[in-house]
Amino acid sequence: MPATLRITEIFHSIQGESSRVGLPTVFVRLTGCPLRCVWCDTEYAFSGGETLAIKDILQRVARFDCATVCVTGGEPLAQKHCLTLLAALCDAGHSVSIETSGALDIGGVDPRVARIIDLKAPGSGEQAKNRWENLDLLTAGDELKFVLASRGDYDWAVSACRQRRLFERCPVLFSPVQGQLDPAQLAQWIMDDRLPVRFQLQLHKVLWSDARGR
Repeated sequence: MPATLRITEIFHSIQGESSRVGLPTVFVRLTGCPLRCVWCDTEYAFSGGETLAIKDILQRVARFDCATVCVTGGEPLAQKHCLTLLAALCDAGHSVSIETSGALDIGGVDPRVARIIDLKAPGSGEQAKNRWENLDLLTAGDELKFVLASRGDYDWAVSACRQRRLFERCPVLFSPVQGQLDPAQLAQWIMDDRLPVRFQLQLHKVLWSDARGR
């Protein structure tokens, strides 16, 4: 039987986050997630979707004639054939990234893939799910993202980065939770503390109020 995955959507848009922000990108959103972050903006990906063979996913991606691909969710690594899909996308010549919560082992991800880990701050309600062992696997080609809802989340993130020397390991990204933390306030904290991080907003939400499938 061919390897299959449950897919919520495959769409062409502008990358709204990470150091790839602004790049035209094909997004492959896998269905399902073992986490329930209180500010999650992709709850529609928790269930449903359609089952597709990897060859069919590759064909749909190829129709967009776009070099950059992002595999996301949900939590994409919750599906066992995600690793096969990532390798197949690389083999097809794409520049591939994966957006993962970091709650699951990233060790099996193809080394050609940029791993973007969304480490969960206390305000997410899922701090206990962080798999800290993943941080030892990060390389300069990976990225670490913190989505922050409060000053408490910010202080926690700064402490984690300093204690674990994460600033030296890979690019670090700080983002405000939309509607909960004033972006200008977060930017000011970063400047006041002279942090070597990238401040980011979700560009796709700036461009389109309904970001689904865009």
